[in-house]
Amino acid sequence: MQAVKMYTTATCPYCIRAKQFLKSKGVQSIEEIRVDGEPAQRQQMMEITGRRTVPQIFIGGQHVGGCDDLLALDARGGLMPLLQA
Repeated sequence: MQAVKMYTTATCPYCIRAKQFLKSKGVQSIEEIRVDGEPAQRQQMMEITGRRTVPQIFIGGQHVGGCDDLLALDARGGLMPLLQA
């Protein structure tokens, strides 16, 4: 299974939903990078993704987007092949 990295904050409901959804798809561990207490991490996230909002999800180094993007990817049948690549 591909490595999953997610930029998050502690209280973001979309972050929580994305984590629960990924776990339901068999993802064992998620590398979480908290941006709420570390402005440098948020700045880095914005430089990489061009977005300010969390979560920002990466699977195997590929930027997937936020929670809605993750769910849309799954609805198109693209999530499991990406996770299993």
